[in-house]
Amino acid sequence: MAKATWNGAIIAESDKYELVEGNVYFPPSALKKEFFKESPTHTKCPWKGTASYFTVEVAGQQNPDAAWYYPQTMPSAKHIEGYVAFWKGVKVEK
Repeated sequence: MAKATWNGAIIAESDKYELVEGNVYFPPSALKKEFFKESPTHTKCPWKGTASYFTVEVAGQQNPDAAWYYPQTMPSAKHIEGYVAFWKGVKVEK
């Protein structure tokens, strides 16, 4: 079971996940959607594709761009397409 927490709340939890470059990628169904807001930020990875971001918001506190995902991946990263990973102080345990 993998779990992501921030600001005292569990924001994602699943027994299914992918581990890529040391990051735990959660399936979209694992997210507690009420804590996520789309961000306008995008970045590019040469082998995964273009990443989109979420701002995580818990108890009125925002963590901008703390979660990212690849809506459409390059062929080499299809196994994480749509899956979400975290950084910026989000604690991930597996």
